[in-house]
Amino acid sequence: MDGSRAVILAVDDDPASLGELEAVLRSRYEADYEVVCAGSAEAAGRRLAELEAAGAAVALVLADLWLAGGTGIDVLAAVRARYPLAKRGLLVARGDWSAREPIIRATALGQIDGYLPHPARRPDEQFHRLVTEYLEEWNRSQGPPFVALRLVGEQWDARCAELRDLLSRNGVSFEFCSIDSAEGRGVLARAGVDPARQPVVELYTGEVLVDPPNERLAEAFGVAQPPAGTVDVAVVGAGPAGLAAAVYAASEGLSTVMLDREAIGGQAGSSSRIRNYLGFPRGIGGAELAFRAFEQAWLFGARPYMVRSVVGLRRDGDAFVVEVEEAPDVRARSVVVATGVSYRRLGIPSLDALVGTGVYYGAAVSEAQAMAGQHVFVAGGGNSAGQAAVHLAKYAAQVTMLVRSASLATTMSSYLIDEIAAAPNIDVRYNASVVAGRGRGQLEGLTIADSAAGTEAEVAAAALFVLIGGEPRTAWLPAAIERDEWGFLLTGPDVAHWPLDRPPMLLETSAPGVFAAGDVRHASVKRVASAVGDGSVAVQLVHRYLAES
Repeated sequence: MDGSRAVILAVDDDPASLGELEAVLRSRYEADYEVVCAGSAEAAGRRLAELEAAGAAVALVLADLWLAGGTGIDVLAAVRARYPLAKRGLLVARGDWSAREPIIRATALGQIDGYLPHPARRPDEQFHRLVTEYLEEWNRSQGPPFVALRLVGEQWDARCAELRDLLSRNGVSFEFCSIDSAEGRGVLARAGVDPARQPVVELYTGEVLVDPPNERLAEAFGVAQPPAGTVDVAVVGAGPAGLAAAVYAASEGLSTVMLDREAIGGQAGSSSRIRNYLGFPRGIGGAELAFRAFEQAWLFGARPYMVRSVVGLRRDGDAFVVEVEEAPDVRARSVVVATGVSYRRLGIPSLDALVGTGVYYGAAVSEAQAMAGQHVFVAGGGNSAGQAAVHLAKYAAQVTMLVRSASLATTMSSYLIDEIAAAPNIDVRYNASVVAGRGRGQLEGLTIADSAAGTEAEVAAAALFVLIGGEPRTAWLPAAIERDEWGFLLTGPDVAHWPLDRPPMLLETSAPGVFAAGDVRHASVKRVASAVGDGSVAVQLVHRYLAES
């Protein structure tokens, strides 16, 4: 066995089918992967045990659905215990419609990553496209092929955690090096930097920055350039609604600038996998979806002005001025507000002191691998909390969800409820909430209240991920722009005071020319697809507004 290559394991109890599958895999992938075959479920189990004992990496396991004495689903479900990051594809015969029900169930329970048809001819590019997608995802989990920067610091330092999250959510490939690792010491030595001054960033250009402001990193990657003159539309917020608005505005010839104070993708960008977005039957990572949309907007000509805090909006003649904190303002003929919501805080001082050092607001996908072998907690009962728990369970020894209500049925999609119920290392505690935390320098434990029993208990905890809803980011807007009682923007027929003779357009706020899209809008549907729809519709209304102005 060649230990330098990761393994593709193929399982089929039909010798002819397995022989053809092996030949197809070897012809395309043998230069980079070792192809291993097993003729039964039992043989597959032995093979995986041997590979694990030998320290071999397994990238992909493909198993035929119908096996003597069991199913390929059983084989693939068992892979997770030995190789949690390996991709798992269920092989089905073309035209076998009886496979539908087991596939749906196995996907919902997280027992497989997807399905693909047996190769039918040579070359079968549909088969290879799916295999390549699996291999790409596995390779991405092993670290980026190109490192745009190295971040050197302490694992549990709050500022390092903030930078890791920022880089991860903005699609920047980076390598984190502990300050006492050989790689970390090498970066510090090359730069002549005092190890006590951290975190330290080494860019791919060789430039070294000591604890750089977020804006400085954005400038280094060319995504923080203010536009010259007045643009047609300023899109404030780079979540799904904002990215959709930027794509459609720029593609239709409007000069467009995108602004966001944090990262590409908004809350959706921190979701490990979105399975119910149209056109992605096998799901797609939130960060990947967001970066694709960002790249699309950029290719159409939208100018990114990222990691900049927008602090105000005012009218100046025939244009709006979007006020940017400690940076040049933006002039625009129209504005699309797509700022979404901020994660709601627990407001517990003992936990606030540990944010970034074991306490995280949002899914914090970048921190998942650091949870290997740990017991971690997820506070929340919505889809984002469920997705975070499922993703963390790939790495952590135990994941406990803390849900305030007595059920998940009213707040979470059924497919996620089923997947959580089937995961052996996810536990759900109902009527439970965090009331305190403890730890010196990093989280060590939590105090959890049971509202039904009226009791409190202390538990050891390596990390707490908080996803308990959000509040709209509208404080920066002038008071004249109407909001509902929770701060969400009123649009269209919900606007009470309107200054023009014509009625406000569907997504237009009480300020003509200022539109709201996505989660920030009153009565919006909190789904990625709905936010994207809002963003595209907003651009059509912008066109009408600009034509009338």
